[in-house]
Amino acid sequence: MTEHDRNAAAYWSANLRLIIGSLIVWALVSYGFGILLRPMLAGISVGGTDLGFWFAQQGSILTFIGLIFFYAWRMNKLDKEFGLHEE
Repeated sequence: MTEHDRNAAAYWSANLRLIIGSLIVWALVSYGFGILLRPMLAGISVGGTDLGFWFAQQGSILTFIGLIFFYAWRMNKLDKEFGLHEE
């Protein structure tokens, strides 16, 4: 395997770890907190409603937007690390 192939494999591996980590956070917030854990979060009040409902309506969307910015920032950092950044 050449140096270029090893570099490409390492880059793709880092990219997949980032994608999988982001999907886990997204699933935990949207499905976990908003649906599965809602009864346990019902006693905590946020903005006049319970926390489970807030995660289902607002929190999952805000988390998704945050994940988009995090992914873009981290991919730019990864691109620079592997010498693929744009000038």
